[in-house]
Amino acid sequence: MPGVGGGRQYPLKTTRSPILLFTLALLSLSLLYIIFSVSSSASQEAALSILPSQNPALHFDSSFVVSLEKFLTASSPPKNKLNDVTLTSVNDLDDSIRIAETRRLYDPTPSPLPLRVYVYEMPSKFTYDLLWLFRNTYRDSSNFTSNGSPVHRLIEQHSVDYWLWADLIAPESERLLKNVVVRVYTQDEADLFYIPFFTTISFFLLEKQHCKALYREALKWVTDQPAWNRSEGRDHILPVHHPWSFKSVRRFMKNAIWLLPDMDSTGNWYKPGQVYLEKDLILPYVSNVDLCDSKCLSESQSKRTTLLFFRGRLKRNAGGKIRAKLVTELSSAEGVVIEEGTAGEGGKAAAQSGMRKSVFCLSPAGDTPSSARLFDAIVSGCIPVIVSDELELPFEGILDYRKIALFVSSTDALQPGWLIDFLRSISPPRVREFQSNLAKYSRHFLYSHPARHFGPEDLAWRMIAGKVVNIKLHIRRSQRVVKESRSLCTCECRRPNMTMS
Repeated sequence: MPGVGGGRQYPLKTTRSPILLFTLALLSLSLLYIIFSVSSSASQEAALSILPSQNPALHFDSSFVVSLEKFLTASSPPKNKLNDVTLTSVNDLDDSIRIAETRRLYDPTPSPLPLRVYVYEMPSKFTYDLLWLFRNTYRDSSNFTSNGSPVHRLIEQHSVDYWLWADLIAPESERLLKNVVVRVYTQDEADLFYIPFFTTISFFLLEKQHCKALYREALKWVTDQPAWNRSEGRDHILPVHHPWSFKSVRRFMKNAIWLLPDMDSTGNWYKPGQVYLEKDLILPYVSNVDLCDSKCLSESQSKRTTLLFFRGRLKRNAGGKIRAKLVTELSSAEGVVIEEGTAGEGGKAAAQSGMRKSVFCLSPAGDTPSSARLFDAIVSGCIPVIVSDELELPFEGILDYRKIALFVSSTDALQPGWLIDFLRSISPPRVREFQSNLAKYSRHFLYSHPARHFGPEDLAWRMIAGKVVNIKLHIRRSQRVVKESRSLCTCECRRPNMTMS
C-alpha cells in the first residue's frame, strides 16, 4: 500500500512541478517587464522633462540675430564638398539614383538610415548676400511695414529657412540631429533636395522690381537642375514661410514641399491646388518672447492674476476680422486684458510681461488662420485659447495640442459672456495640468543653433521623412503613366484644406 501510495504521489509531483515552474517563470517575466517598463517610462519622462540646453558642455543660440552674427563672422564659410562629377542629364541622374536605391533595397543587413538631404550650392546672391543684407540693416529703426510692424521682427518670426539651412550645412561633428537627418554630397544618395533661398528677407529688404527679378532668377536656377526635372520638383524643399514671399513665381514650383506658417483656405494667400497637408509642412513661427521654463512657471504661478490676455494688432484682414469682433465682446469683461501692440522691442517686453501674468492667452486668427502669438503663449506658459476655425498646426502628426491648448469655435466665442464663463469653469487642477504640459512641450517650438533634439528642426525632418515614400511613388508613377491618361491626377483636383469646428 505504501508502495502504491508512493507511486501515486510521484506522478502527482511531476504533474505539478512543470505548472509551478511555468507559473514562477511567468511571474518573473512579468516582474521584469514591469521593472523595465517603469524604468523605460521614467527615462522617457526624464528625457522629455530636461531641456538639452541644460547640458553645461553645450551652448545654444536661440536668437536669430545672435546666431546669424556668429554664422556670418565665422573664420571661414562651410567647405564645398559636392561631388566632383556633375550629372547634367536627367536620365543619367535617374539611372544613378535607381542603382543606389536598388543597392539599399537588397542590402542583406539593412539598418535604419537618417533622412538624406542634398543642399544646393546656390549663388551667394540667393543666400549669404541676403543674410548680410539683413545683418547690416536690422538695426534701422525706420524700417516698418505699412501696418507699423518692424520689418526685422517679421523676418525673424519667419526665419525657419535660416535655422534649417544653418544646421544642415554645419560640420557633422557639431550637429546633434545626425540620427534624424544628414547632408549628402552626391545627388544619387539624396532622398530630398533643399533649396536655400531666403525668400522672406528678399521680399522685405529688396526694392520691389529687384525682388521680383531675383525671384525669377532663383526659379530658373532651380528648375534648370536635373534633379528638379527628374521629379518635377516633388522631392525638393522650398521655404516660403511668409505668405507674401516668392508669391510672383511660386506657382511654377507648386509640386515642391513648401515650408509654411499655415494653410489658408480662403484663396487670399495661396491659390487652390498650391498647398495641402499631404505635400507641404507647417512650421511654427519663431517666438518673439523669451522662454518661461519650469522654474519661471513655478515662480510666476502666484502672479498670474489676469484671466485672459491678448496683445497685438486688433484689426486684421481676411480671416483675422474675428479679432475686432472679439475685442467688442471681451473688452469690458472682468479679468480680461486686451491691448493694441506690434512686435517691436517695447511690444516684446509688454507681451512677455502680460503673458507671464495671465492664465489664458487669446489666440485668434490673423490675416491667415495662424498667428505668432500662439507660439509666444506656449513658451510663456500661458494656456492658448485658439479661436481660428481653419487652423492647421505644426507637427500635429506628432504632438497632441489638446494637452496644451483650448479650441473654441468662432460661433461660441462671440456669444455674449460664453467665453469668459467657459474659462472660469476650468478647474485649478486642470489649469495646472495644462501648465505642466506647456513646460514639457515648449522645447518643440524653440529654434536654435545647434538644432536640438525634440526642437522644431528635429520634428520638421521627422514629419518630412514620413512623406518620402509617397513622394517616390508619385515620381515613379509620373515617369511611367502616359501623359494623356485620364488617371493622371493633378493637385488641382484636391479639395481645399478645411478644419471644421
